[in-house]
Amino acid sequence: MFTGLSAFPLSPLGHDGIDEPAFIGLMARLVAARVDSICALGSTGNYAYLRADQRRRITQLAVAHAGDIPVVIGIGALTTDDVLAYAEHAQHAGADGLLLPPMSYQPLQAEEVFALYESVSRMVDIPICVYDNPTTTHFEFSDELHAAIARLPNIGSIKIPGVPADHDAATNRVKDLKARLPSGVTVGVSGDAFAARGLNAGCDAWYSVVGGLFPEAAQAITQAARAGQAGLATKRCDALSPLWQLYGRHGGSLRVIATAAEQLGLVSPECLPRPLQTLDDAGRRALADVLETLALN
Repeated sequence: MFTGLSAFPLSPLGHDGIDEPAFIGLMARLVAARVDSICALGSTGNYAYLRADQRRRITQLAVAHAGDIPVVIGIGALTTDDVLAYAEHAQHAGADGLLLPPMSYQPLQAEEVFALYESVSRMVDIPICVYDNPTTTHFEFSDELHAAIARLPNIGSIKIPGVPADHDAATNRVKDLKARLPSGVTVGVSGDAFAARGLNAGCDAWYSVVGGLFPEAAQAITQAARAGQAGLATKRCDALSPLWQLYGRHGGSLRVIATAAEQLGLVSPECLPRPLQTLDDAGRRALADVLETLALN
């Protein structure tokens, strides 16, 4: 399951909480594009800002509207007890997999992170993707910790935060990590700008923010890489560099993608949980120009 394009949709909010019609519409775009999996309640899905009842509702909606596409549910929370409760609900709701970040307020130690994954992996019967993204979790995995966690039951994938720019260095990075992991545990790249670089270097999956809103564009990159057309995958990824530049200008992908969804009429204005905000007027104008130039709709 943890291969190919995994699309991460927004969890759009309205005046009364979750904007269910908007979320269902986003799901429909992903199903129509035949993405390889859908991950709801990832960072793009704002899991950390939602109440428990909202998270459970998103889980139910994702499973109900994914058709035959596997659904992965993010279960990150500050306490292990809450993580276990979200894991149990996701599994009972029909999720096919789980995405688990080591979320914390106090800095976590390696043994605490291992204990978190050990607790969850021994409770569930569906595979877990290990969420390695120090930008959001403020925890840096070592390869030794990755290897130890990967030997636990029900660990299915490691989601890494990008790869080196040099192709040989990137290939060696992915190869070295895979050599430490049990057979069957995949490695997936995150960070949209790194997509072609990671896939061409041997990553099995792309955990994609842009794929959650523009799945056709993300599919084009993924399919080229999987077909061994490294140059075409790179060309298609580089063509989206104006969008990647906006990510960098606005503190990451979330605000840009949420604003794009608003501009396309797919979600209501102010769809992010406060205090998060979508782009200001200047940012909106720049984004509108990029979407028109790249023919993203």
